[in-house]
Amino acid sequence: MMKFRENEDAVSPVIGVILMVAITVILAAVIAAFVFGMTGSVQSTKTVAVTAAQSGTDIIVTYHGGADADTLYQLEVRVDSETKYCYYDDATDTDYTVTTTKTGTVLEEKLPLGAIIEVEGKGTAQRDHVLVVGYFMDGTEQVLLDTFV
Repeated sequence: MMKFRENEDAVSPVIGVILMVAITVILAAVIAAFVFGMTGSVQSTKTVAVTAAQSGTDIIVTYHGGADADTLYQLEVRVDSETKYCYYDDATDTDYTVTTTKTGTVLEEKLPLGAIIEVEGKGTAQRDHVLVVGYFMDGTEQVLLDTFV
């Protein structure tokens, strides 16, 4: 009986070369990202707690604070076609104002914990879409809550 020998001597070196080339390409891409500043535009996510609930035909949004509470100065609440804004106002007894007008400037006072934004008459028997956007003192804005109540 004849024995055939398979020649597999060249398989290991070829796989080794392919792996080395792949590692070199990945390493070059990572170094280039840092050198050319491609990672500098990534913004950190803010941590702020906001809840929404329905009471009859009203939608009530409550601000609970969080790790970035010191930098939040304004909330925007959207329910269907209605938009309301909530921000610090030392002229009121509750230390915050709820209005339909967005403040045009970055306020230097943070929004107090427990602030409540009530959107009257927009709650229905169906699920109503509630979107809450937070505006921060560093000029960034972020969606804090996107839910249905």
